[in-house]
Amino acid sequence: MEDVRAAKLRAFFALYVTKCASASDARIEAAFASVPREPFAGPGPWHILVSSPWRAVSFPPSYVETPDDDPSFLYQNVLIALDAKRGLNIGEPSLHARCLDALALQPDETVLQIGAGSGYYTAILARLVGPAGRVIGFEIDPDLAARATANLKPWPQASIEARSGATDGLPKADAIYVNAGITQPCATWLEALRPNGRLLFPLQPEGGFGGMLMVQKPSEGGSVWPARFVSRAVFVACQARQDQENSQGLAKAFLRGDFAAVKSLRFDETPDDTCWFNGGDWWLSTQAPGPGMNSAQSARPLA
Repeated sequence: MEDVRAAKLRAFFALYVTKCASASDARIEAAFASVPREPFAGPGPWHILVSSPWRAVSFPPSYVETPDDDPSFLYQNVLIALDAKRGLNIGEPSLHARCLDALALQPDETVLQIGAGSGYYTAILARLVGPAGRVIGFEIDPDLAARATANLKPWPQASIEARSGATDGLPKADAIYVNAGITQPCATWLEALRPNGRLLFPLQPEGGFGGMLMVQKPSEGGSVWPARFVSRAVFVACQARQDQENSQGLAKAFLRGDFAAVKSLRFDETPDDTCWFNGGDWWLSTQAPGPGMNSAQSARPLA
Protein backbone atom coordinates (compact mmCIF):
# COMPACT_ATOMS: atom_id res chain seq x y z
CA MET A 1 0.00 0.00 0.00
CA GLU A 2 2.85 2.37 0.86
CA ASP A 3 4.53 1.67 -2.51
CA VAL A 4 1.31 2.66 -4.30
CA ARG A 5 1.09 5.85 -2.26
CA ALA A 6 4.75 6.70 -2.90
CA ALA A 7 4.35 6.16 -6.64
CA LYS A 8 1.28 8.38 -6.65
CA LEU A 9 3.15 11.12 -4.77
CA ARG A 10 6.07 10.99 -7.20
CA ALA A 11 3.80 10.99 -10.25
CA PHE A 12 1.92 14.11 -9.16
CA PHE A 13 5.15 15.79 -8.03
CA ALA A 14 6.75 15.09 -11.42
CA LEU A 15 3.74 16.44 -13.28
CA TYR A 16 3.59 19.56 -11.12
CA VAL A 17 7.26 20.54 -11.27
CA THR A 18 7.58 19.96 -15.01
CA LYS A 19 4.45 22.02 -15.66
CA CYS A 20 5.88 24.80 -13.48
CA ALA A 21 9.06 24.61 -15.56
CA SER A 22 7.18 24.48 -18.89
CA ALA A 23 9.39 21.50 -19.74
CA SER A 24 8.69 20.16 -23.23
CA ASP A 25 10.55 16.84 -22.95
CA ALA A 26 8.19 14.19 -21.54
CA ARG A 27 11.21 12.15 -20.43
CA ILE A 28 11.91 14.73 -17.72
CA GLU A 29 8.53 14.12 -16.09
CA ALA A 30 9.18 10.38 -16.30
CA ALA A 31 12.59 10.81 -14.69
CA PHE A 32 11.22 12.80 -11.75
CA ALA A 33 8.44 10.23 -11.33
CA SER A 34 10.88 7.33 -11.24
CA VAL A 35 13.53 8.63 -8.81
CA PRO A 36 12.55 8.60 -5.11
CA ARG A 37 13.74 11.60 -3.08
CA GLU A 38 13.81 9.78 0.26
CA PRO A 39 17.29 8.20 0.02
CA PHE A 40 18.84 11.48 -1.12
CA ALA A 41 17.16 13.60 1.58
CA GLY A 42 18.13 11.17 4.36
CA PRO A 43 15.97 10.19 7.32
CA GLY A 44 13.21 12.61 8.37
CA PRO A 45 12.00 14.85 9.72
CA TRP A 46 13.50 17.24 7.17
CA HIS A 47 14.29 20.94 7.06
CA ILE A 48 12.69 22.87 4.19
CA LEU A 49 13.91 26.29 3.08
CA VAL A 50 11.47 29.08 3.89
CA SER A 51 12.50 31.95 1.62
CA SER A 52 12.43 31.17 -2.08
CA PRO A 53 15.67 31.92 -3.94
CA TRP A 54 13.51 33.55 -6.61
CA ARG A 55 12.74 36.39 -4.19
CA ALA A 56 15.61 36.80 -1.79
CA VAL A 57 19.10 35.73 -0.87
CA SER A 58 19.80 35.53 2.83
CA PHE A 59 22.38 33.93 5.06
CA PRO A 60 22.02 32.14 7.31
CA PRO A 61 19.01 30.68 5.48
CA SER A 62 15.74 30.08 7.28
CA TYR A 63 14.17 26.62 7.45
CA VAL A 64 11.08 24.96 8.88
CA GLU A 65 11.17 21.41 10.19
CA THR A 66 8.55 18.96 8.96
CA PRO A 67 6.36 17.46 11.70
CA ASP A 68 7.53 13.93 10.93
CA ASP A 69 9.01 11.74 8.21
CA ASP A 70 5.92 11.47 6.01
CA PRO A 71 7.39 11.43 2.46
CA SER A 72 4.62 13.72 1.20
CA PHE A 73 6.66 16.62 2.60
CA LEU A 74 9.46 15.78 0.15
CA TYR A 75 7.25 15.77 -2.94
CA GLN A 76 6.72 19.50 -3.17
CA ASN A 77 8.49 22.19 -5.15
CA VAL A 78 10.80 23.03 -2.25
CA LEU A 79 14.49 22.99 -1.31
CA ILE A 80 15.42 20.36 1.27
CA ALA A 81 18.40 20.89 3.53
CA LEU A 82 21.38 18.58 3.30
CA ASP A 83 23.29 20.77 5.74
CA ALA A 84 21.15 23.61 7.10
CA LYS A 85 24.07 25.29 8.88
CA ARG A 86 25.94 25.72 5.61
CA GLY A 87 22.87 26.36 3.47
CA LEU A 88 23.43 23.22 1.35
CA ASN A 89 20.22 21.90 -0.15
CA ILE A 90 18.65 19.58 -2.66
CA GLY A 91 17.72 22.36 -5.09
CA GLU A 92 14.33 23.55 -6.29
CA PRO A 93 12.81 20.87 -8.55
CA SER A 94 11.10 23.19 -11.05
CA LEU A 95 14.32 25.15 -11.61
CA HIS A 96 16.21 21.92 -12.31
CA ALA A 97 13.41 20.67 -14.57
CA ARG A 98 13.67 23.85 -16.62
CA CYS A 99 17.46 23.54 -16.81
CA LEU A 100 17.35 19.87 -17.81
CA ASP A 101 14.83 20.68 -20.52
CA ALA A 102 17.21 23.33 -21.88
CA LEU A 103 20.17 20.92 -21.83
CA ALA A 104 18.19 18.55 -24.09
CA LEU A 105 20.10 15.47 -22.95
CA GLN A 106 20.01 12.48 -25.27
CA PRO A 107 20.40 8.74 -24.64
CA ASP A 108 24.02 7.53 -24.63
CA GLU A 109 25.51 11.00 -23.90
CA THR A 110 28.21 11.69 -21.33
CA VAL A 111 27.31 14.34 -18.77
CA LEU A 112 29.41 15.96 -16.04
CA GLN A 113 27.63 17.38 -13.00
CA ILE A 114 29.59 19.88 -10.93
CA GLY A 115 28.26 19.93 -7.36
CA ALA A 116 26.41 16.63 -7.04
CA GLY A 117 25.37 16.97 -3.39
CA SER A 118 23.76 13.72 -2.22
CA GLY A 119 23.13 12.68 -5.84
CA TYR A 120 19.41 13.34 -6.42
CA TYR A 121 19.79 15.28 -9.65
CA THR A 122 22.66 12.97 -10.64
CA ALA A 123 20.10 10.16 -10.64
CA ILE A 124 17.72 12.26 -12.75
CA LEU A 125 20.56 12.86 -15.22
CA ALA A 126 21.30 9.13 -15.29
CA ARG A 127 17.68 8.40 -16.08
CA LEU A 128 17.79 10.87 -19.00
CA VAL A 129 20.96 9.53 -20.64
CA GLY A 130 19.88 5.93 -20.15
CA PRO A 131 21.85 2.78 -19.32
CA ALA A 132 24.29 3.28 -22.21
CA GLY A 133 25.02 6.88 -21.19
CA ARG A 134 27.39 8.09 -18.52
CA VAL A 135 27.04 10.63 -15.71
CA ILE A 136 30.05 11.70 -13.66
CA GLY A 137 29.25 13.81 -10.63
CA PHE A 138 31.87 15.90 -8.85
CA GLU A 139 31.35 16.66 -5.17
CA ILE A 140 34.08 18.36 -3.17
CA ASP A 141 32.52 17.60 0.23
CA PRO A 142 33.73 14.08 1.15
CA ASP A 143 30.71 13.21 3.31
CA LEU A 144 28.24 14.25 0.61
CA ALA A 145 30.30 12.42 -2.01
CA ALA A 146 30.12 9.23 0.06
CA ARG A 147 26.35 9.63 0.48
CA ALA A 148 25.90 10.21 -3.24
CA THR A 149 27.96 7.15 -4.12
CA ALA A 150 25.79 4.96 -1.90
CA ASN A 151 22.55 6.54 -3.14
CA LEU A 152 23.43 6.02 -6.82
CA LYS A 153 23.94 2.24 -6.70
CA PRO A 154 20.66 1.64 -8.61
CA TRP A 155 22.10 3.68 -11.51
CA PRO A 156 25.36 2.01 -12.60
CA GLN A 157 25.85 4.56 -15.38
CA ALA A 158 26.37 7.25 -12.69
CA SER A 159 29.50 7.69 -10.59
CA ILE A 160 30.85 10.27 -8.14
CA GLU A 161 34.33 11.72 -7.87
CA ALA A 162 35.09 13.22 -4.45
CA ARG A 163 36.97 16.25 -5.73
CA SER A 164 36.54 19.65 -7.27
CA GLY A 165 34.98 19.77 -10.72
CA ALA A 166 36.63 23.12 -11.47
CA THR A 167 40.17 21.83 -11.95
CA ASP A 168 42.08 20.41 -14.91
CA GLY A 169 41.70 16.81 -15.98
CA LEU A 170 37.97 16.61 -16.60
CA PRO A 171 36.86 13.92 -19.06
CA LYS A 172 35.33 14.95 -22.38
CA ALA A 173 31.58 15.44 -22.23
CA ASP A 174 28.53 16.16 -24.35
CA ALA A 175 27.04 18.30 -21.57
CA ILE A 176 28.17 19.86 -18.31
CA TYR A 177 25.62 20.82 -15.67
CA VAL A 178 26.97 23.05 -12.90
CA ASN A 179 25.17 23.39 -9.56
CA ALA A 180 27.47 25.95 -7.93
CA GLY A 181 27.61 29.68 -8.64
CA ILE A 182 30.61 31.40 -10.20
CA THR A 183 31.50 34.85 -11.53
CA GLN A 184 32.94 33.66 -14.86
CA PRO A 185 32.96 30.63 -17.16
CA CYS A 186 35.53 28.12 -15.96
CA ALA A 187 38.15 27.35 -18.62
CA THR A 188 38.29 23.65 -17.72
CA TRP A 189 34.53 23.28 -18.39
CA LEU A 190 34.85 24.89 -21.82
CA GLU A 191 37.81 22.70 -22.68
CA ALA A 192 36.04 19.50 -21.60
CA LEU A 193 33.12 20.04 -23.98
CA ARG A 194 32.99 18.07 -27.19
CA PRO A 195 32.01 19.94 -30.38
CA ASN A 196 28.35 21.03 -30.08
CA GLY A 197 28.53 20.26 -26.35
CA ARG A 198 26.41 22.29 -23.93
CA LEU A 199 27.46 23.95 -20.69
CA LEU A 200 24.82 25.23 -18.27
CA PHE A 201 26.06 27.02 -15.17
CA PRO A 202 24.97 29.70 -12.65
CA LEU A 203 26.73 32.93 -13.61
CA GLN A 204 26.21 35.04 -10.52
CA PRO A 205 27.77 37.67 -8.27
CA GLU A 206 29.14 36.34 -5.01
CA GLY A 207 26.28 35.96 -2.54
CA GLY A 208 23.86 37.39 -5.10
CA PHE A 209 21.20 36.53 -7.61
CA GLY A 210 22.35 35.60 -11.12
CA GLY A 211 21.21 33.42 -13.97
CA MET A 212 21.67 29.97 -15.50
CA LEU A 213 23.76 30.61 -18.62
CA MET A 214 23.67 28.05 -21.41
CA VAL A 215 26.55 28.08 -23.88
CA GLN A 216 27.23 25.72 -26.79
CA LYS A 217 30.64 24.87 -28.19
CA PRO A 218 30.74 25.49 -31.96
CA SER A 219 31.28 22.36 -34.03
CA GLU A 220 34.27 23.91 -35.81
CA GLY A 221 35.70 25.86 -32.87
CA GLY A 222 35.87 29.62 -32.82
CA SER A 223 35.63 32.63 -30.56
CA VAL A 224 31.86 33.20 -30.69
CA TRP A 225 29.64 30.67 -28.92
CA PRO A 226 25.82 30.65 -28.89
CA ALA A 227 24.60 31.56 -25.40
CA ARG A 228 21.41 32.44 -23.56
CA PHE A 229 20.09 32.70 -20.04
CA VAL A 230 17.66 29.90 -19.22
CA SER A 231 16.45 31.28 -15.89
CA ARG A 232 17.33 33.48 -12.96
CA ALA A 233 18.97 31.49 -10.20
CA VAL A 234 21.20 31.54 -7.14
CA PHE A 235 23.39 28.67 -5.94
CA VAL A 236 25.93 28.10 -3.21
CA ALA A 237 29.24 29.50 -4.46
CA CYS A 238 31.58 27.22 -6.37
CA GLN A 239 34.82 26.51 -4.51
CA ALA A 240 36.90 27.96 -7.32
CA ARG A 241 38.33 31.34 -8.28
CA GLN A 242 35.75 34.12 -7.96
CA ASP A 243 36.46 37.47 -9.62
CA GLN A 244 35.57 40.44 -7.39
CA GLU A 245 35.35 42.92 -10.26
CA ASN A 246 33.09 40.58 -12.22
CA SER A 247 30.99 40.04 -9.12
CA GLN A 248 30.27 43.74 -8.76
CA GLY A 249 29.62 44.16 -12.48
CA LEU A 250 27.27 41.18 -12.67
CA ALA A 251 25.20 42.49 -9.77
CA LYS A 252 24.66 45.73 -11.69
CA ALA A 253 24.02 43.95 -15.00
CA PHE A 254 21.30 41.70 -13.60
CA LEU A 255 19.61 44.66 -11.94
CA ARG A 256 18.93 46.07 -15.43
CA GLY A 257 16.58 43.17 -16.08
CA ASP A 258 17.53 42.72 -19.75
CA PHE A 259 19.40 39.41 -19.39
CA ALA A 260 17.09 37.70 -21.91
CA ALA A 261 18.75 39.75 -24.67
CA VAL A 262 22.03 37.79 -24.38
CA LYS A 263 22.70 35.64 -27.46
CA SER A 264 26.42 34.84 -27.49
CA LEU A 265 29.53 34.33 -25.38
CA ARG A 266 32.60 35.86 -27.04
CA PHE A 267 36.35 35.62 -26.64
CA ASP A 268 37.34 37.99 -29.44
CA GLU A 269 39.38 41.11 -28.78
CA THR A 270 37.17 44.14 -28.21
CA PRO A 271 33.59 44.31 -26.88
CA ASP A 272 31.35 46.43 -29.08
CA ASP A 273 28.03 48.18 -28.53
CA THR A 274 26.25 44.81 -28.33
CA CYS A 275 28.09 44.00 -25.07
CA TRP A 276 25.75 43.04 -22.22
CA PHE A 277 28.58 42.27 -19.80
CA ASN A 278 32.36 42.54 -20.15
CA GLY A 279 34.27 39.95 -18.12
CA GLY A 280 37.70 41.06 -19.32
CA ASP A 281 38.88 38.15 -21.47
CA TRP A 282 35.29 37.12 -22.26
CA TRP A 283 32.06 38.99 -22.81
CA LEU A 284 28.36 38.43 -23.37
CA SER A 285 26.75 39.95 -26.43
CA THR A 286 23.18 40.61 -27.50
CA GLN A 287 24.19 39.66 -31.05
CA ALA A 288 23.80 36.06 -32.19
CA PRO A 289 26.71 34.31 -33.93
CA GLY A 290 26.67 35.01 -37.65
CA PRO A 291 26.97 32.40 -40.43
CA GLY A 292 30.54 31.20 -40.80
CA MET A 293 31.73 33.41 -37.94
CA ASN A 294 33.34 30.69 -35.87
CA SER A 295 35.16 28.94 -38.69
CA ALA A 296 37.01 32.16 -39.52
CA GLN A 297 38.21 32.88 -35.99
CA SER A 298 40.21 30.95 -33.43
CA ALA A 299 39.16 30.76 -29.78
CA ARG A 300 41.33 32.36 -27.13
CA PRO A 301 41.30 30.30 -23.88
CA LEU A 302 40.07 31.84 -20.67
CA ALA A 303 42.53 32.51 -17.88
